[in-house]
Amino acid sequence: MDEPHPYSPASLELPGFVPLQMSREFILGIFTTFTLVIFAGGYSLTGRFKTLRKVDRVLVCWWLFTGLIHFFLEGYFVFTPDFYKLNPTNYFAEVWKEYGKGDSRYPARDTTIVLIEGITAVVEGPAALLAVYAILKNKPYSHSLQLATSLGQLYGDTLYFATVYFIKEELSAPGPIYFWGYFVFMNMIWIIVPLLVACRSWGYISTAFESSQKQKSKGANKKKK
Repeated sequence: MDEPHPYSPASLELPGFVPLQMSREFILGIFTTFTLVIFAGGYSLTGRFKTLRKVDRVLVCWWLFTGLIHFFLEGYFVFTPDFYKLNPTNYFAEVWKEYGKGDSRYPARDTTIVLIEGITAVVEGPAALLAVYAILKNKPYSHSLQLATSLGQLYGDTLYFATVYFIKEELSAPGPIYFWGYFVFMNMIWIIVPLLVACRSWGYISTAFESSQKQKSKGANKKKK
């Protein structure tokens, strides 16, 4: 007999499902600790780069955090289709089994979700980590890279939310933490932050282009004289 699963809808078939072996508190506690270490440690270490402004130091932490999440955690989901069957289990598998309570498309291996997460892990993960290097080294492509990666995150998360509209079944297990906490809050982070980063980088690129155009105009005027 297959073990009963906690996901919605109850009719979802998950042959070989292995129940969670770690508590929700432990899973979220580890994730919270990881987040705090990345932001606190990253912000402290970036203090060595004297030319970085505070906002850039925070952005280094953001790109490091989101890059590691994309590459390792989401990459694990994409390339481990049987994560809900593993016994003995591991932390990454337990994260996705727990998160599946907020969106059962993950244990169900919904094609759209796998494709979104695949692009996120393979493209946006490395791009985010490259953004860390670009900011620290003040590379000329820094803002272009941040803008492109942020737009990719916005597109993926918008598609993630939008596709739910066409699904007539309930995807979140009963309880506010699963819908409002996991499904809404955790994903809205990758809407709000990328939107702010994209607007900032767009402003820098536009200003740089405008300055370049003015320089060219001045040069043209000097030649005419």
